[in-house]
Amino acid sequence: MPPVEHSPARILGWREWLALPDLGIPAIKAKIDTGAKTSALHTFRIEPFRKRGVDCVRFWIHPLRRRTDIEIACDAPVVDRRLVKDSGGHAEHRYVILTQVRAGETQWPAEITLTGRDDMLFRMLLGRTALIAGGLKVDPGTSFLLGRGLAHSYRRKRRITGVK
Repeated sequence: MPPVEHSPARILGWREWLALPDLGIPAIKAKIDTGAKTSALHTFRIEPFRKRGVDCVRFWIHPLRRRTDIEIACDAPVVDRRLVKDSGGHAEHRYVILTQVRAGETQWPAEITLTGRDDMLFRMLLGRTALIAGGLKVDPGTSFLLGRGLAHSYRRKRRITGVK
């Protein structure tokens, strides 16, 4: 049987630069983690609110480690609130949002939980549910198959707002 061919654009390394265009996040370095069911986004402040009868959440992120001068404020409707266990077995109730994720030329909707990841190396974790939804595969022996171009999105100190 001949080997299955995969489009290179559909294969990610174990870490990649992604974008979350609906949230106004031009670049965020993510760990691609097939061991995690859900995806997670680092937030340092979360404020729930209602807009036209819909539960929403406003949250702030520092998209780059060690760069608290870069701050992005985002708004999104709440899809759910779930009890999520981290890799250490600690359970936490998290807000869940649905937003577009862009990896290279591929873009798709993914559910993402909001949590504090200050002590983690990556500001985002892309879990297997999002990988399946995007039709993506992972080559765990490689990194940054999509390039590092998005890393240059934050040249100057600035505050960005993704609030709509």
